[in-house]
Amino acid sequence: MRVVIQRVSEASVAVDGTERGRIGCGLLVLLGVQPEDTAEDIEWLANKVVQLRIFDDEAGMMNRPVVDAGGEILLVSQFTLLASTKKGTRPSWHRAARPEIAVPLYESFHRKLQELLGRTVPTGVFGADMKVGLINDGPVTLVIDSKLRE
Repeated sequence: MRVVIQRVSEASVAVDGTERGRIGCGLLVLLGVQPEDTAEDIEWLANKVVQLRIFDDEAGMMNRPVVDAGGEILLVSQFTLLASTKKGTRPSWHRAARPEIAVPLYESFHRKLQELLGRTVPTGVFGADMKVGLINDGPVTLVIDSKLRE
């Protein structure tokens, strides 16, 4: 699994002109699922997302996780995070899981985020053409891959 995490002051996702999710201060999490991802990847990555200390403490230092900062999370599926651009100029999507594999893993990741955060996590619609809006705070943007664990 691969995520792009953006610390935001607000974010939203819409499908066909209808807003599906909106948050205030928190994290926009874009998630790409690979065929070989497992429950272990979900557990590790969801914990990492919720515990990342990227919100300011009283001294203005990035030292608090979203859960302690009272922030929200908006989760959006994004298979394009797994693009391969090794050959030519047309991306290949062979590293992204097919929907029959990706959807159950995405849904499990969503449930785990909600459990760890202790609140509802709004989402987009898996596989839909979505419009994502955000105000990146900082900007703070991180890329984490559950296979690399850097």
